[in-house]
Amino acid sequence: MEPDRDCSLCPRLVEFRETNRSANPGWFNAPVPSFGPIESPFLIVGLAPGLKGANLTGRPFTGDYAGDLLYATLLEFSFAQGSYEKHAGDGLELIDCRITNGVRCVPPQNKPVGHEINACRSFLTDEIASMKNLKVILSLGLVSHNTVLGALGEKRSARKFEHGGIHALSSGISLADSYHCSRYNTNTGRLTEDMFRDVFREIRTLLAKQDGTA
Repeated sequence: MEPDRDCSLCPRLVEFRETNRSANPGWFNAPVPSFGPIESPFLIVGLAPGLKGANLTGRPFTGDYAGDLLYATLLEFSFAQGSYEKHAGDGLELIDCRITNGVRCVPPQNKPVGHEINACRSFLTDEIASMKNLKVILSLGLVSHNTVLGALGEKRSARKFEHGGIHALSSGISLADSYHCSRYNTNTGRLTEDMFRDVFREIRTLLAKQDGTA
């Protein structure tokens, strides 16, 4: 389900990884594994590890601004417990939630290309299949949205990305969309903290309805 430390599927990413290992030998510098219990009903899918975030720390969305916003929101909505301290040893635990990326290795300029996204998709397909209690997937950004649809064999044309959108998939899973919680999106006002909270509020409601508790 997870790529090995020296995964060789994407030559450009391998070259970038080796460069980073030489320059920063103390960093994680490998495909970043998913975080959170496999039995969770909720999966968050990002794009790829950040160079000085997950690529450094070895945990998705840990060590950069996107993680600051994401983990604060997860704590607020009781999808996490503990304290987020921007490193993988902070003791933070996820509750009924798992986090992964569509591309597991850090790409140059934080931008994976098409064949890299396609090459890594099988890991996401396997992960989703292994999550037997999965009810809701949250895609952070358009590329993640399309990657999830591809991993599940769904047609993109039938389910357009829209911030705050909820798509009922043929598998029975609901796909929720949000703009990525990057500093660029929050600095430009494309995504506000309230907009991000609204997505999680809707997901909480959706999970409660599916559990029959709402």
